[in-house]
Amino acid sequence: MTTVLVLAVLLVGTIYVIMLYNGLVSVREGVRQAWANIDVLLKQRHDELPKLVETCRQYMQYEQETLQKVMQARAAVSAAHDRRDMQALGVAEQQLRGTIGQLYAVAENYPQLKADQTFQQLQSRITALESGIADRREYYNEEVRLNNVRVAQFPAVLVAHQFGFQPAQLLRIDQQDARDVDVGALFRA
Repeated sequence: MTTVLVLAVLLVGTIYVIMLYNGLVSVREGVRQAWANIDVLLKQRHDELPKLVETCRQYMQYEQETLQKVMQARAAVSAAHDRRDMQALGVAEQQLRGTIGQLYAVAENYPQLKADQTFQQLQSRITALESGIADRREYYNEEVRLNNVRVAQFPAVLVAHQFGFQPAQLLRIDQQDARDVDVGALFRA
């Protein structure tokens, strides 16, 4: 009878550990999937920005500094993305959004550019990608929060530590980005 009881306790304990492990795998994969969703949009935007800059370059002979800033910010996002450095990526994203805003503001001074169908399509496409990135960043951060809670909760922390499950990094935005945008400042830039 004692042997059966010990075996039953071991069986229940083993099943419980397996359930904890599978739960940790599930939340870790949720983080990976959420990141993959952001990754797709970042790559699409990365590919669209040179087209936008080239379209603008045809009209904006005197605005090379603005165009260079966009490409430098694009490179910073790409570098942070490749390193999977969420803190640097958040800062670089903030910088890129600012330079794109400046580019759109400067484009206001070029009526022919604003009327160019390619420019309008690229502007619309990049704006949609920005919106998608913001939505997916929110989803990613929620998945990270779920992962980090599960990895830190007892008794899952014991299984997490044993099998190498780690907390994930949130993709944070600068506090300036959380405030309302001063559109007038974009036109003065």
